[in-house]
Amino acid sequence: MARMTVNERPLEFALDSATPLLWALRDAANLTGTKYGCGVGDCGACMVLVDGEPLRSCLVTIAEAEGRQITTIEGLSRDRSHPVQQALVAEQAIQCGFCTPGIAIAAAALLARNPAPGPEEIKAAIPNLCRCGVYPRLVRAVERAGRVMRREETISAAPAPGIGAADAARAVPALAAEKPEE
Repeated sequence: MARMTVNERPLEFALDSATPLLWALRDAANLTGTKYGCGVGDCGACMVLVDGEPLRSCLVTIAEAEGRQITTIEGLSRDRSHPVQQALVAEQAIQCGFCTPGIAIAAAALLARNPAPGPEEIKAAIPNLCRCGVYPRLVRAVERAGRVMRREETISAAPAPGIGAADAARAVPALAAEKPEE
């Protein structure tokens, strides 16, 4: 049995000790925000925080995670209010969204260490692959999240999860509510 704290809750996995943490999180704990990517540590889609450090969960076994604090994208912020999540939306640094959870985790770890990183430090700290190529916007988003964390700027919140189309259209005028049937 591997015991660890995941998103501030104690969990116990009755799985083979060599099971990748990624599989335990997604398949046993139903925390599907952490993505299956390449499976060999290249893409970063499976990034989680382990004791505050960003690690690729496909390369960490549950035996290695024993007794440690794990934070997934679900634990970063349940309502998408973390400054990194807000800045990624505000800077339009999300395209297909597949890589976004891993990028948000890596960026959050960077900003926890240094709330004012420069572009080169951001590029070095976020090794994640994005097939959509949002890299210039990603750098701007991390810089903006840092300003928010330093209380130099605020971001109008994106609609909360589960918001209806009509409410989203009121909150974000660029969105159109579904047209009523005539």
